Amino acid sequence: MNMTIPTKQYGRQAALFGLAAAGFYLLMIFGTLAHIETLSGLRPFDMRPGGYSAELANALIEALGASGRWYYLTRQIPLDLVYPTLMALTLVSLLKWLGSCGVRQNLVRIGTWFSIAAGIADYLENAGICIMILSWPEISANTVLAASVASIVKSGLTTAAVLVVVLGVGVWAFRRIRTYA
Repeated sequence: MNMTIPTKQYGRQAALFGLAAAGFYLLMIFGTLAHIETLSGLRPFDMRPGGYSAELANALIEALGASGRWYYLTRQIPLDLVYPTLMALTLVSLLKWLGSCGVRQNLVRIGTWFSIAAGIADYLENAGICIMILSWPEISANTVLAASVASIVKSGLTTAAVLVVVLGVGVWAFRRIRTYA
């Protein structure tokens, strides 16, 4: 009986955080990031999971122009300051729900670590983007490298966290099928 209360709580949290994260994600993809791509003719930093070079960073920031750089800082970055936390909370809530349904706690802990680390990497990427935009046209190659590495790490950790959730759902579903078979 005690297991149903946390299970419902984590399930509700996952649903609420997930809906909020999806809303922010869609707003960024179809709103701010699409506008940045239209302004510059290049994919924004946030949409480059494989990172970017100093040449590409300079080309993107230059192509944005003064108003596009201001837009990136005042429209995209504020949204991307909320999204990583919502995404991490969604994944952690899903993992806690899976843990309360009998999925091994080691898997829950690993997935939680990946989720939180992915959010931190996203914040580091955002900081790097801000520094690049604010220091343009004198962008440090080290700043570009750091932001690019943060982007790659964010993408890898997010993928790992989602795969752990998928694995956890698979374990949970297998157990349910086995129980009712």
